[in-house]
Amino acid sequence: MEYLAIIVITFISGVFGTGIGGLVGALFKRDSNKIVSLLLSFAAGIMLAVVCFDLMSEPIELMRAGELPSTTTIIVVAAVIAGYVVVYLLNFFIDKATNKEVEHIDENHPATADNLDELIHADHYETHKNQKSKLFIAGLVMMCAIALHNLPEGMVIGASYAATENLISNLFSGAGFIMAIVIGLHNIPEGMAVSVPLISGGMSKPKAILLTALSGLPTVFGALIGFALGGINKIMLVLSLGFASGAMLYVVFGELLPESILMWKSKLPTLSLFIGLLVGFLLVMF
Repeated sequence: MEYLAIIVITFISGVFGTGIGGLVGALFKRDSNKIVSLLLSFAAGIMLAVVCFDLMSEPIELMRAGELPSTTTIIVVAAVIAGYVVVYLLNFFIDKATNKEVEHIDENHPATADNLDELIHADHYETHKNQKSKLFIAGLVMMCAIALHNLPEGMVIGASYAATENLISNLFSGAGFIMAIVIGLHNIPEGMAVSVPLISGGMSKPKAILLTALSGLPTVFGALIGFALGGINKIMLVLSLGFASGAMLYVVFGELLPESILMWKSKLPTLSLFIGLLVGFLLVMF
């Protein structure tokens, strides 16, 4: 029953979230930089709150209660670093596979997206609008890369639920459910990054949206892995939570915040981050 519940929740977060992004990409209008900037920083604030006030608090409580030795701190730190590095490498692959196809991206260009077109790779259309095969290939590359990216994100949800007592009764509360919602929102621009080049490359909109949604399926497998590992014993639980925290910290500081600030050079994205942090704290506490 617990595994079925995890599958349903992460299917909605991964497949529906990415699929909605694909649908938005099919109906895309390129005038939403400020709105997307605020949404990205708000999501970053909620993620940061869940990591700091929930995921990382579990190992601390276990050590203070004497259920784990104090040396577990080293294991947790190593797991956090591992989670950060894994997601960094996945994003490095995505950038390397796609940015080289767009002429304006060179050594003088920001290392992350600084407008909505770049965030969803719609700028491929401007460079290759007369070369549909290249646009189509770019979309397929993005689909595979996003699918890989969704695996550790699913582990975050699974590990969060593994630390939840009475999971079925708390299925729609706590860190696991919050992470499922936030990752689902985070998947929307990723879905756009897949569907826009596929559609521009000649694929029909319904087929592109379907393939985009399927790229979110690894979220389910990741969640099952994270939940299973976290349920083995307390050491595996803190390892899973540490890895999940590292993965989310990269998403926050390596993706969401740089993109948000570059897309709207203003103090408002940081205010949105602050509001998201407070909202995340309240969600975790209540």
